[in-house]
Amino acid sequence: MKCYRVVPYSKFPVWYAGGMKTLTATQMQGVAWGVSAVAVAVGAVAWGNSYAWQLSQLSVYQIFPLLGLVAFGLMWAHYIASSFRQYFELEAGVLKDYFEITSAIVLTAIVLHPGLLAWQRWVDGEGLPPGSELSYVMPSARWAILFGFTSLAIFLSYEFRRWFATKGWWKLVQYASDVGMLLIFFHALKLGGALQAGWFQVVWYFYGLTLVCAIIYGYGLKYVSARMPTANGGHRKAP
Repeated sequence: MKCYRVVPYSKFPVWYAGGMKTLTATQMQGVAWGVSAVAVAVGAVAWGNSYAWQLSQLSVYQIFPLLGLVAFGLMWAHYIASSFRQYFELEAGVLKDYFEITSAIVLTAIVLHPGLLAWQRWVDGEGLPPGSELSYVMPSARWAILFGFTSLAIFLSYEFRRWFATKGWWKLVQYASDVGMLLIFFHALKLGGALQAGWFQVVWYFYGLTLVCAIIYGYGLKYVSARMPTANGGHRKAP
């Protein structure tokens, strides 16, 4: 006979058939790196397909979109990995090295993605941002450029976490980061050449759906933990 158990306090009530599921620290690291590698590889394949793999004479205009796909893919993987870690009640330190390495790659990519475009537009005599990048697209798509600028500002501000993470107002920056991810989702959906048709557009919608689910799950854990008293009368924190 199969048994059914309820997940401990820090998870939503979920029942498992056949006993409690577990994930070791090593397996969690493997999941995080695996999801990240797949996300980057899928983005690279979609980018290459958009140019029919004619990559012998690439220009900056062709290279900078790849950096955006890499950045988004890794940030999406961060959300998925964090959700898995919380789901299996593993300590945050389990993914410390993973986040440090991939966050450095993300920071490089999100700076170079608009930076290379801005530099090429300046070389072409189109001036400096934001005007040079706004003029790069049709007027009807300029809202997507503004979404990109806004997200860039949010993500760069998040880099100050090492100095301000303990401040009470820092949670507002964390909330803004979630908004920034959603803005980038629509930014790429409107402007990304690899996203205008084909299988990768389906993948992108999958990214969006799972991203929203991960965000909701994270806030749900915080809400449940905030309402769950501890033995000393305080409140528990989400894992």
